[in-house]
Amino acid sequence: MRAVVQRVSRASVSVDGEVVGACGRGLLVLVGARHEDTSETATRLAAKVARLRIFENNEGRFDRSLLDVRGEALVVSQFTLYGDTTKGNRPSFTDAAPPAEAEPLVETVVQELVALGVPTATGRFGARMQVALVNDGPVTIFLDA
Repeated sequence: MRAVVQRVSRASVSVDGEVVGACGRGLLVLVGARHEDTSETATRLAAKVARLRIFENNEGRFDRSLLDVRGEALVVSQFTLYGDTTKGNRPSFTDAAPPAEAEPLVETVVQELVALGVPTATGRFGARMQVALVNDGPVTIFLDA
């Protein structure tokens, strides 16, 4: 699995003009799955997201996690994270898991974050979504699990 994690002051996701998920201070997590991924991969990714120390301590160093700051998460599925542009200019998405495989994996990430104590909102799987965010930092991290 792959994630792009952005530290945010707030973020929201809308479908057809309606906000379907939002978070305050915390992380926007764009998540993609590939064919080889399993529920164990999703569990590892969620643990990494929750414990990733990208919030500043009193000295201004990255030393605090989402759990430490009692932040929130907004998880948005994004198969395009596995876009391959090595041949030509149009991305190929053959590495991305099909929806029937990817949806339960993304849901596992969400469930694991909730189980770890992170208030977690989501987008709508498979929908065309508009994501709005106020990036804090900016801080953006790429994770592969």
